[in-house]
Amino acid sequence: MKAFVMKEIGQVGLLDKPMPKPGPLDAVVRTTAALICTSDSHTVSGGIGPRENLTLGHEAVGTVHEVGSEVKDFRPGDRVLSGAITPDWGDLASQNGHPSQSGGPLGGFKFANSKDGVFAEYFHVNEADANLAKIPDGVPDEAAVYCADMLSTGFMGAEHGDVPMGGTVAVLAQGPVGLMATAGARLLGAGLVIGIESVPDRQKLARAYGADEIVDFTKEDVVERVLDLTGGQGVDTAIEALGADATFQTAVRIVKPGGTISNIGYYGEGEFVRIPRAEWGVGMADKTIASGLCPGGRLRMERLLRILQAQRVDPTRMTTHTFSFDEMERAFEVSDKKLEDVVKVLVTF
Repeated sequence: MKAFVMKEIGQVGLLDKPMPKPGPLDAVVRTTAALICTSDSHTVSGGIGPRENLTLGHEAVGTVHEVGSEVKDFRPGDRVLSGAITPDWGDLASQNGHPSQSGGPLGGFKFANSKDGVFAEYFHVNEADANLAKIPDGVPDEAAVYCADMLSTGFMGAEHGDVPMGGTVAVLAQGPVGLMATAGARLLGAGLVIGIESVPDRQKLARAYGADEIVDFTKEDVVERVLDLTGGQGVDTAIEALGADATFQTAVRIVKPGGTISNIGYYGEGEFVRIPRAEWGVGMADKTIASGLCPGGRLRMERLLRILQAQRVDPTRMTTHTFSFDEMERAFEVSDKKLEDVVKVLVTF
């Protein structure tokens, strides 16, 4: 089968690989659609260390090709979604309520990390009964695939942010994850959602997904503007959706005492992330810093698919480019280099 791989740090390309085989509890899925994520770029640039001929990608849907002998709920031909995170559900971390960390920190993050990812004609899913979800009729592949990571991570930002009904929320950066955090904050009942973004097309999308106000950091001081919008108090929740030291510091500054900084950014550079001391109340302002890795698993995916089925959110508005798998190298370049006002790249198989 064809696979799109990280040959080594900084180099990618198509490669022929053997088809995966399922273990007793596992499944092999024939890929029908996938999305390219900024995390794939971080991986190629060395964010998780050196890899050799590792198949990239962690966002995909497809049809079941083969299942292991102990798989009960899925059969060949089923149209399915796999979460980007595929935990080991018997692990102690999973039993303790943190399945994304099964096997160690970020251990549920297997695709394109500890095993081959989904940018291939077929991909392997561990513990299929617990990590796959059937896609409902009426939900197209190009929408369902967003549940794998973008909806799950973005909504987690709002969930971990402890958004109060009618509360105030700022979402720093309106890339795909930030846009879904904006949508998630609105779904949870936020009364004021502030999107922080400079790119005009992303500003428009932010408003479409529920942002009441847009703050352009290239034109105004973010802290001053957010304080002005909240009567000098700051927001209940700041969702950091970029993964940059400066943005994290801004998130701490704009949260009111007793509020929450919810981090869903990927910090791919630097050894430390700094906390502004004074705005943190020298450590005593009751400002909570919450973090998490994209929730995976069947239950989570089924719930997200239900949101799409009920037409609460339309993630396909974020798809700015569509390529066939044969055009994968160009597709990755567009996403990696942020060409042509890209937001999200869909790959069809």
